[in-house]
Amino acid sequence: MRGLPGVAAVLWDMDGTLVDTEPYWIESEFEIVEEHGGTWTHEHAMNLVGNDLLDSGRYIHEHARIDLEPSEIVELLLDRVMTRMGRTMPWRPGAVELLTDLRERGVRCALVTMSYRRFVAPILGALPEGTFEVVVTGDTVSQGKPHPEAYLHAAASLGVDPASTLAIEDSNTGARAAESAGCTVLVVEHHVPVLASERRVLVQSLAGMTADDLPTLLPPTPR
Repeated sequence: MRGLPGVAAVLWDMDGTLVDTEPYWIESEFEIVEEHGGTWTHEHAMNLVGNDLLDSGRYIHEHARIDLEPSEIVELLLDRVMTRMGRTMPWRPGAVELLTDLRERGVRCALVTMSYRRFVAPILGALPEGTFEVVVTGDTVSQGKPHPEAYLHAAASLGVDPASTLAIEDSNTGARAAESAGCTVLVVEHHVPVLASERRVLVQSLAGMTADDLPTLLPPTPR
């Protein structure tokens, strides 16, 4: 049997959900800020988890008080994080296994990330071709998470109703975006705590989770 009952598609966040790149971002933030004479804190770093990259660049520019434009900060961050990824690809527990199971079951998947396309490319290259039918990146939308545009765009590109999709996220910012788009959100908390809500299902890990577990997470279809 191909597909899953009630699940038209699974929409994946990337940073912190599919790959654990957040430590790479945080290390790079501290390096760049210190090299340019600013100050940075772990609290500031946590405030950026799940955010649009240009918004993060603006935040760093304002709070670290460094003489770099937000777009310059973003490019420096991307370069450093990609260098770290080239050494080790930090997959999250159970994520690749669940993706593989979904692929074998014929479940349509999209990647919905605020990272830029050039950053996403090596991650896509490490997965089987066609793993994601649609890829939405932060440099292809006008409004980043927590705005729902990215998730609405992914669902529209797949030709499915967002209400019949399951989004997988790890942050409040991402969960808000998916929820606002109408998705049910499978939340795998990681670096930051995520608030509970009616359309969010919180789990500790994707490890051991299979495609057959997902339909049970969606709300019942109204008659």
